[in-house]
Formats: sequence, C-alpha cells, structure tokens
Amino acid sequence: MGDLLSLDFMRQALVAAVLVGLAAPLVGAFLVQRRMSLIGDGIGHVALAGVAVGLLTGSMPVFTALIAAVAAAVGVELIRMAGRTSGDIALAVMFYGGIALGVVLISKSTASSGNLTGYLFGAILTTSRTDIVVFAVLAVVVVGVTWVLRHRFFAVANDEEYARAVGMPVMGYNIALSVLTAVTVVVSMRVVGLLLITALMIIPNATAQLVSRSFRSGLLWASVIGVASSVSGVIVSFYAETPSGGTIVLLAIGAFLVASVVSGLVTRARRAAHERAERHEHEHGPVCGHPAIPHEDHVDYLHDGHRHAAHGDHYDEHSPHGSPHDSPDSADATTHSEEVSR
Repeated sequence: MGDLLSLDFMRQALVAAVLVGLAAPLVGAFLVQRRMSLIGDGIGHVALAGVAVGLLTGSMPVFTALIAAVAAAVGVELIRMAGRTSGDIALAVMFYGGIALGVVLISKSTASSGNLTGYLFGAILTTSRTDIVVFAVLAVVVVGVTWVLRHRFFAVANDEEYARAVGMPVMGYNIALSVLTAVTVVVSMRVVGLLLITALMIIPNATAQLVSRSFRSGLLWASVIGVASSVSGVIVSFYAETPSGGTIVLLAIGAFLVASVVSGLVTRARRAAHERAERHEHEHGPVCGHPAIPHEDHVDYLHDGHRHAAHGDHYDEHSPHGSPHDSPDSADATTHSEEVSR
C-alpha cells in the first residue's frame, strides 16, 4: 500500500474514488425511494453529448458535460411535473436523444477513441490534478446539500401528495435532487464511466437495505460500501490492469451477493430459534430451577443464555439483556417515524 501512495497518480485516483464512493450512493438512496433508479443512465448519455461538445470545441469536457447533464435533469423534472408525459417517457427521450447527439458530435471530433472510452467506462488513473480539484468541489457540494436536505428529500420521495399538502415546495426539492444527480454523474464519469455510474448509485443502497434497520443507517451503510468498493476497485484495477469502472462495479456486486447470503442465513437462524422457543420442552415455574427475572407484569426465566417469556401457549426467546417485547422491527419503526417527522 505504501508503494501505491508513493505514486502521484494513484494518490489522485484514490482521492477521486473516495469522493465518488461517498457522493453517488448518498444521492442514489433517494432515487431508489422515488423509483427513478435509471435516471443516472439517462443523464449519463446526455453528459456523453456534453463530453463530445467539449472534445469538438477543445474546451474542458467536464464543464460541457456538467451543463448538458444539469439542463437534461431539470428538463425531465419539469416535463414530469407538468404531467404532459410520464417520467419513464421523458427519461427514454433523454436517453436516446443523448446517445444520438453524442454519436453525431463524436463522429466530427478528432479526439482519440481511447480518450472517449475513458469517459464511457472510467479511466481514473488518468485523472489530472485539475480534474481532482473540480471533482472535489462538486462532490463536497453534492454531499453537503444532500445531507442537509435529507429529511426533506425523504418526505417528498416518500409521499409527494402529503408533502405538497403541508406546504412543502415539492417541485423545488425534486429539481434540486435531479441537479444533484446530474452533478454526481459528472463527478463519477472519470471514475466508473458514464455507462456504469448508475450501478454505483444503486448497488450500495441495495446492499445497505440488507444490513440496515432504518433509512438513516441505510444512508451511512451505502456510503461506507460505496467508498470501500471504489477504493478497493482502484487498487485491484491497478494490480490486475483492468478498467477501474468495471472493477469497482464488480466488487460492489460481490458485496451485495455476500450480504444477501449472510442476511438469508441470519434470517433462517432467527426463524429456527423462534421455532425452537415455540417447541419448548418443559414448563417454567417456581420449581423449574432456572433464575426468575421480574419484568413489568410478568416473569422471565433465564435458560440457555436467553430469557424465556410465556406468551399464551408458547414461549418467546429473547437475548439476556433485551426486553421480551422488543422486536427486530421496533427500532426500524421508531427511526423511520423520526425521519418522517423531521
């Protein structure tokens, strides 16, 4: 690892990976909530047209891509909110329009195919110091604004009609989220590529949903998984000599598969423990020999490292320090209600 950090371009690549790994899942969480997971793909294809404009005119592709992406994001949201067409149709028009315009403009550009491939699939090892500065500023803006507005984004994404009824500027928040998505796409295009950015927005959130118990903890887990996947992907791609974008996404998918398996095993173990508790082999009472622990209006019996509490014709099994009335969903419900109330 010390050898990697001694290389200037690797230090820049790792900084870019951290920025993207933190920002992309944070924005993606609200896109998943709004069922607009593929908007990143649509904006990415419009950003491709912006890159083509930059290459064709000799200007900085990052800025032309940013202008194109933001304009497309705002346009789609305005069309959707006007109700003249559905969000899916607006996305489709943007998706194919961006590809078509990008192809036409690229055919007129003198840029090498390798340069274009870097924007499509990621070329993090070729990021310049100027790129890092621009990406850092944009990423800080994305993370800061998203975190400050997270409660409002949550409320609007959860129920637009209710948010509108209580006086929230729904259109303003939706446009703000779309703009943040566009900026995230541009920040990420040199790391994972315009064609793979949606994966880094969505997959860490899918993984976080398997291991978290509230929306807030899901945001934190998604960002942690995103950063870990991005940094690990950069390191692996350096040694394996593979494209950074594809490597990062494959590692994110690997984390999702591992979390799915572990989550399934934990759920199965909990179900088996509950079934064993229901098939209790003997009755607890004053002469059963197990320690009795008073709890509110009943008594828990400590047996095999767990508290057994009688409920009707069966016993519920709980941890030694937990309340017999606690359930895995109670923390979820409390935290969820706190998020909505804010």
